[in-house]
Amino acid sequence: MSRIDYSVWDHIEVSDDEDDTHPNIDTPSLFRWRHQARVERMEDFQKKGEELSKSLTECRRKLSEVQKKVQDLSISATDDGKAELGKAQAEEKKLKKEEREWEKKLDEHNREEKKMPWNVDTLSKDGFSKSIVNVKPESHEETEEEKEQKHKTFVEKYEKQIKHFGMLRRWDDSQKYLSDNPHLVCEETANYLVIMCIDLEVEEKHALMEQVAHQTIVMQFILELAKSLKVDPRGCFRQFFAKIKTADQQYQEAFNDELESFKERVRGRAKIRIEKAMKEYEEEERQKRLGPGGLDPVEVYESLPEEMQKCFDEKDIQMLQDVISKMDPTEAKAHMKRCIDSGLWVPNSKTDDGDEKEEDATYEEVKHEQEETKKE
Repeated sequence: MSRIDYSVWDHIEVSDDEDDTHPNIDTPSLFRWRHQARVERMEDFQKKGEELSKSLTECRRKLSEVQKKVQDLSISATDDGKAELGKAQAEEKKLKKEEREWEKKLDEHNREEKKMPWNVDTLSKDGFSKSIVNVKPESHEETEEEKEQKHKTFVEKYEKQIKHFGMLRRWDDSQKYLSDNPHLVCEETANYLVIMCIDLEVEEKHALMEQVAHQTIVMQFILELAKSLKVDPRGCFRQFFAKIKTADQQYQEAFNDELESFKERVRGRAKIRIEKAMKEYEEEERQKRLGPGGLDPVEVYESLPEEMQKCFDEKDIQMLQDVISKMDPTEAKAHMKRCIDSGLWVPNSKTDDGDEKEEDATYEEVKHEQEETKKE
């Protein structure tokens, strides 16, 4: 049975292990002075060892140079060369003796170091000195402009790949394509697919819209799974496909319900977009129809009395004069002014006979006829 040698613990120097001190002496100060004195002795001893090592290294360097010189002179056959060789050999012998002496002193120093008692400064050493503080990086919330620019840049770069993914039908094909293009697993792809669905519905490509809608929900389910697991979406899309292919009835129904709800939302958005486009088109057409006074001839025509509408329908000026003659002069003048401002009635226009008639003249003539009738 092996024995454990505890003798190394017999000589441990600790400055604060003495309980009996003179009452007139400040114990903490005494311990501090003792520790300081021991540290200074250790520094002096270490410095002495460094000087011995440095001297030994310097001696060996000189010895190496002399040995090289002896080797070079040994091939010389001249008398001067032989004399120099003798001096070099004597120097070599001297340096070897000095080397042995320095080695002896260094060995004695090392043995003395081993005999020194342990203390709190030599019992252990730091394995490493390093502090690591986990600091959560500040989350920078993107502005709407930054999100829009990020989406635009992503779509410009990967639009063809996104469209290709939107046209896939089988689970395995979708999984393989995302494995080959993991950068597509992100919010930008889902957003583009949503816009693509609305565009297809507006173009009345209903079957194609339903296909892309399916892939849109696939991407949204992957993103939701990543949020719940708190991982990068690119690292969990395989889990989604493994789950959906072996899903129970409840999970499959949840997927289908979300898909149908999404289709309805797409149809609603497409309807709103179509209505908005129709309103914009109608407004453009209305602006084109506006007369010189800024009025819409259609609106003015619909606001006229039925008798005046009939006159414009039949393009009968005499009938129009007869209708105006029976109306209140102020009301008749207001109607005619609106007709001119809308372009429904053009003054100074030439008739089929080449005669020019102005609205004011026509109105004055009708007014005169009304006065004559009243006198009678």
